[in-house]
Amino acid sequence: MGPKLAPSAAETQHVVEGEMTHTVRIIGMLIASMVALAIGLGVWRGLGDAAAGMAAISDGLMIAEVFFAAALIMLGSIVEGFGYGLSLGTKWPYTRNIVILMLRGDPEAAHRVLATAVGLCALALAILEPNYTTFMGLALIVITALFGMGTLYVLAGRAPAFVHGMHGLLAYLVFLNYLLGLNYPGVALLDFVDAMIPLHAILFAIFMGGMVTGQRGFGSAIEPFLHPKRASQWVFVLHGIAALMAIGTLGWYSQTYPLAFAFALLQAAVGFFLFHAVNLKPKSPGVMVVFHQIMALLITTAVVLQWS
Repeated sequence: MGPKLAPSAAETQHVVEGEMTHTVRIIGMLIASMVALAIGLGVWRGLGDAAAGMAAISDGLMIAEVFFAAALIMLGSIVEGFGYGLSLGTKWPYTRNIVILMLRGDPEAAHRVLATAVGLCALALAILEPNYTTFMGLALIVITALFGMGTLYVLAGRAPAFVHGMHGLLAYLVFLNYLLGLNYPGVALLDFVDAMIPLHAILFAIFMGGMVTGQRGFGSAIEPFLHPKRASQWVFVLHGIAALMAIGTLGWYSQTYPLAFAFALLQAAVGFFLFHAVNLKPKSPGVMVVFHQIMALLITTAVVLQWS
């Protein structure tokens, strides 16, 4: 057996180990269960109707892709919440033994492996059922992945916060694209977003949330303030305004989207606690980041499912 090779400089550049806690393990197990459920539902749907043939397989992959996209967003929240954003450094998309690192519990490694699964499912869907939804999904995933690489450089202080904001926005557009394809086949994502006024405010708030994370940088607090002085505080104020716009818009349409409005009100409380968590533990603000993303997923899902 030859000597063990030391990691290259590219692999160790900017590496910062995250905080492995029981909470991380529990949430990780829940997300793993979610992925397993997605696979199970996809297989069940794909094999459940032999007469449907390839159409049934496409439906199964679409179901799996919706769950995968949601799980990927939640994994991203664990990466941010527990300080794993630079656990693999700035080397992208893979590093040595990434599967082993995933099995050992590294959320960033799991995030990248699941992102690969999302991309492969999208490619399979585009081949099996070439249409607007599958091609749009594949294109969005490729662009999201490129911005995902950029987020590493944002955290390392080598790229603007805009990159982080766009990555978050694109991840939600991927989720929305496949959720629409599953529930309303034939409805184009861009047409849907254009027609859905509440989504404008929601997606803007999501983009600004990513901007907040990118602007404060890795392990930096926003710090309490009455009058914003630093760029991170100004961006946080804009995010707050965007969140209020989303709540106000959903309040205006509350008869049509009552669940989304209720989730948005609860999200405001979660955001308040998250702000304090970020200032108490800037490197690893913890589970509130996960709750914040779960609420955003629930809001967007409610808007889509209550649309008529």
